[in-house]
Amino acid sequence: MNAIQTLAISALPVIFAITLHEAAHGYAARHFGDPTAWQMGRISLNPLRHVDMVGTLLVPALILLVSAGGLLFGWAKPVPVDFGKLRRPKQDMLWVAAAGPGANLAMALAWALILKFAIGSPEHDYSDALKEMARVGISINGVLMVLNLLPLPPLDGGRIVVSLLPHRAAWKFAQVERWGFPILLALLFLGLLDTILRPFLWAFNTLIRTLFGF
Repeated sequence: MNAIQTLAISALPVIFAITLHEAAHGYAARHFGDPTAWQMGRISLNPLRHVDMVGTLLVPALILLVSAGGLLFGWAKPVPVDFGKLRRPKQDMLWVAAAGPGANLAMALAWALILKFAIGSPEHDYSDALKEMARVGISINGVLMVLNLLPLPPLDGGRIVVSLLPHRAAWKFAQVERWGFPILLALLFLGLLDTILRPFLWAFNTLIRTLFGF
């Protein structure tokens, strides 16, 4: 499979995995009382509302081309959430944060169903492409779910930890947010991020294989 075919097959699952993750945050925030994203027109299943040219398109494309897949990830335009407008800011923060990884889990399961269907269907001209697209969908959603659940603010896992900690400890832990992305980038460039994520991704893939009999 050449580079153009790889990009064409991967585009749909990658874009949806990244952008619907953000849309889920907006839906959850509105449900719990914050209309900010809705007022800005960001509560939408239309990926075009959430695409970031660098994080959604360029970075995943470069990873696919340079590393033959590698640790495939990316990002979309962050959905604005004003946690102060939530009905119960500290408690509801957990559900707003968890909505993104939850959306990735749902999409991974949906792609697994598609893969199961493609494997069990008669072969046709698009069988191999559909199977590979489904595999990319499972992979990218698994990586985004596990990555975002790391307990490091401003990742979703960090916000979940802030929601669960007592007030004083939560305030202190939230101060790590200013260093969150530099820490994440350092882990990535030092090759430690893959080491951290690998056992969780193994568990995720094992779960998918067990559930769907792959």
